[in-house]
Amino acid sequence: MNILITGANGFVGKNLAEALKNIRDGKDRTRSGLKIDEIYPYDIYSSEDELDKACKNANFVFNLAGVNRPENADEFMEGNFGFAEKLLDTLKKYNNTCPVMLSSSVQATLIGRYDNDYGRSKKAGEELFFKYSEQTGAKVLVYRFPNLFGKWCRPNYNSAVATFCYNTANDLPITVNDRSTVLELLYIDDLVTEMLDALENKEHRCEFNGVNAVLTENGRYCAAPVTHRVTLGEIADLLQEFKKQPETLVVPEIPENSFAKKLYSTYLSYLPQGKVKFSLKTNTDERGSFTELLKTHNCGQFSVNISKPGITKGQHWHNSKWEFFIVVSGHGLIEERKIGTDEVLRFEVSGENIEAVHMLPGYTHNIINLSDTENLITVMWANENFDPEHPDTFFEKV
Repeated sequence: MNILITGANGFVGKNLAEALKNIRDGKDRTRSGLKIDEIYPYDIYSSEDELDKACKNANFVFNLAGVNRPENADEFMEGNFGFAEKLLDTLKKYNNTCPVMLSSSVQATLIGRYDNDYGRSKKAGEELFFKYSEQTGAKVLVYRFPNLFGKWCRPNYNSAVATFCYNTANDLPITVNDRSTVLELLYIDDLVTEMLDALENKEHRCEFNGVNAVLTENGRYCAAPVTHRVTLGEIADLLQEFKKQPETLVVPEIPENSFAKKLYSTYLSYLPQGKVKFSLKTNTDERGSFTELLKTHNCGQFSVNISKPGITKGQHWHNSKWEFFIVVSGHGLIEERKIGTDEVLRFEVSGENIEAVHMLPGYTHNIINLSDTENLITVMWANENFDPEHPDTFFEKV
């Protein structure tokens, strides 16, 4: 299959092109039914000959080219309608009736604040595509995008989320005039998934109830099925939580397919080099060191413990707290004794055979470095974050 992508250097085009390359090159095997042969990227700097060649050979066209912020309003119609007309005429020139996707905008609904030059240019492009389908029998897929966000989106351009992420990551102020303003947001990976579905003839159809897409099997339009409605205040608050993570070590809650998970990935993509790495506080003494790595709101914390040769650490027990000890380097012995008894459990552990050992509630426990020369390195997980006011930790030798 040969794919033409117009607007290939834009936010959506770049993400789609990389996804298609991964499929073409065998790096992404989740789309085993897709065989990608040629990818024709086209943008404002491409030649007429390149467009001709692509329109002649394409088996599917993603028309993502468009004008968002021209110097004058007349350029909306020229860029959004004019190029679409040129593209379709070139396909006609070669009698190529392959499927063609159009990236339109929810602003094409021309409702309320969307009744503007940009919206009218997008609406004209849509009608041009529908007419083209009637004339040629070609399948057209018209998507009205809501607000988009994700990696590689240009900040301070036409995406509030990109601007908020970039500014927050770079210690610049953000302006929120009304925290209650609701945005409908479509994540780039969800959009690319839908576009790949379209390649496999599995696009999602819809009609529009005002500005809202309503999925329906025989709809005139197409839509990605997963979007998020979030207030500006919620976005700003989440970004501040993400920004504080290197200090608090707390990883925010990021449920599967949640907006928070997608926003966190987006935020990280804007981090400057100086923030990609951050220091951790290490507590050291003559026995070795202990460093807290990460904390969570509801699922405890991770740490790393280094014991010098011959050293014994631990010698305490918990009522309710429990832990995993995972030795990743060195050779050691873990002992656990049930409080009030002589019953001792012993586990020889080694980085040569990585295993997880439960530290049981009600059992005092230790970890002994059996080596005379090597440090013992243990990754630890506790089911709750350490609270110095309620440590639930009581000294007692095994």
